[in-house]
Amino acid sequence: MRIRALGVAALTTVAFGAAACGGSEPAPSAAPSSATSATASATADKGSGKLVIWADPNRTKALKPFADQFGKENGVTVEVKEISKDNQQTFLTASQQGSGPDVMIGAHDWIGNLVQNGAIEPVNLTEEQKASFSPIALKAVTFNGQVYGAPYAVENVALIRNTKLAPDAPATFDDVIAKGKELKKAGKVDEVLCLPVTAKGDAYHVYPLFSSAGGAIFGTTSGGDPDPKQVLVGSKESQAAFEKLAKLGEKGDAALKTSLTNENSIPSFAGGKCAFLVSGPWAMADVKKSGVAYDISAVPGFKDGKPATPFVGVQSFFVASKGASKTLAQEFVTNYVTNADVAKALYDADPRPPALTAALEAVKANDPDAGKFLEAGSGGIPMPAIPEMSAIWEPFGIAEAAVVKGSDPVKAAESAQKTIDGSLKN
Repeated sequence: MRIRALGVAALTTVAFGAAACGGSEPAPSAAPSSATSATASATADKGSGKLVIWADPNRTKALKPFADQFGKENGVTVEVKEISKDNQQTFLTASQQGSGPDVMIGAHDWIGNLVQNGAIEPVNLTEEQKASFSPIALKAVTFNGQVYGAPYAVENVALIRNTKLAPDAPATFDDVIAKGKELKKAGKVDEVLCLPVTAKGDAYHVYPLFSSAGGAIFGTTSGGDPDPKQVLVGSKESQAAFEKLAKLGEKGDAALKTSLTNENSIPSFAGGKCAFLVSGPWAMADVKKSGVAYDISAVPGFKDGKPATPFVGVQSFFVASKGASKTLAQEFVTNYVTNADVAKALYDADPRPPALTAALEAVKANDPDAGKFLEAGSGGIPMPAIPEMSAIWEPFGIAEAAVVKGSDPVKAAESAQKTIDGSLKN
């Protein structure tokens, strides 16, 4: 299984493509109220009489029965089109050409770029609807004080451990390393830790450790939002964090290795080659299939360090600003996909904790992992949705990979800072 690749580019996008975790096509068990549907039929501007939705392959299958039902109730045709590559850029290009959809599904960290390019409109959620989502999900889709997406799934990394090899949840990340080294020395595992670094670095997976060691990417504005004018990748605190990563690297504890990638880290854990895996809900299909006894907890921070803060991603429905049926799109996004049945169907297709509280409670009854991942991300921060985040990933990743292989942490941090500042013209 391959998880999504990181990146949010303003012009050339490496999209967050969700991994398929199985799940059969669900049939809707209950429809939104007839009053809601009647309101939609009476008030919606049906535009061309067709609602076009773009989604990735997994969600296309989950959405189809609900889309068909919405179409019947509102007397329109609903097309769910599968987009499987460079979804954000494909949407932006189509939007600029006037050939895009009415509704787009994607990650919340697209929002800044999409707003900057005039591709999406605010979503008209009521206060009651806003309150029905987890606070971090609602925060993630809020940009410049406006809600630009209807969130439906929340994702973040956690520490997944083999409970046969490591029965107790480690209190600190120092404990993770100590136990991993002990198991490796005893010949019970091949790796101290399975955390994807790759030859190009992976800021998303390593960020909990980087933050616990004192590192940061941006400063904050007076309103608490990421401030692109305050890039902190090369700060003294971040230099110290990169030094910490270097000590965990190939010339230190060998816990972080560039040979560990998105392609092999999950299979390595599932095959018993490591006792600890830093990954997200997308890993669980392979982990469960392997039969490995496991548990899930938050990535712990370093002893005497700051809390380990994972990035939180939120999958969302967006209303396209240049769609042919915008009012109908608003109805679908605000009053239909916010229904618990739709959220549950999307979860069944790709098990990631629902953003809708009612759906999460329903899911937790049969899958406690959903609640554990959400708890592991409770201290996290939404992935910065500002367009300037696109300038961070590559330089940060290069610095991470360099220090893991043994390069000077201070020089690596300074080089990343210089590259980022040059890109942002700071």
